[in-house]
Amino acid sequence: MKKFPDTIPVFPLSGVIYFPKTNLPLNIFEERYLSLVNDAYNNDQLMGMVQSKKEDSSVYQIGCLGKISDLQKIKDGRILINLTGISRFKILEEVSNNKLYREFKVDYSNFENDIKDAKNVEDTRPLMDKAKTFFKRNGLLLNWKEFDKLDQSQKINTLSMIAPVTNEEKQKLLEAISMKEKINVLESIISFYLYETGLNNQTIQ
Repeated sequence: MKKFPDTIPVFPLSGVIYFPKTNLPLNIFEERYLSLVNDAYNNDQLMGMVQSKKEDSSVYQIGCLGKISDLQKIKDGRILINLTGISRFKILEEVSNNKLYREFKVDYSNFENDIKDAKNVEDTRPLMDKAKTFFKRNGLLLNWKEFDKLDQSQKINTLSMIAPVTNEEKQKLLEAISMKEKINVLESIISFYLYETGLNNQTIQ
């Protein structure tokens, strides 16, 4: 597996979960994260994103390593970046430092498939049919013709990232090890919402 740093700067953010092979635009304005982004960009352009929990300062154990693929400094002091997902990681422990931001020791060994070329081995047609209905019912527009040009992992990761589901459900998708498991979890979540919507519609009628 490609060697990634064992200790990385991490941006904990509630409600923002992203996946390998997806892009995440971020508007950075807090001093601690401006410092993080500047340090990361001047080093190896790598930083981690992890979802923070609602209570205290704790974070979920699984996050995603990304590379700053674009950076623009704005006159008012903000920094706009695009973060491209590379590989998920498991947090081992937090590292004490004198910096404004947090750093963690991480391990990537459970997620070796994140950096491999995707093979379309799973049948995603049932999932895609449900996803189109789910998105339509929620008033979400997606260019499905362009979407179909993505490889299988990009499709599943993109749907997992943008689907209108809870943060906890997205975290569950992020933690699914294999592509097959992720597809099954995503289909199960979407099926639940479609079922609930169907019940509500029947009740209204």
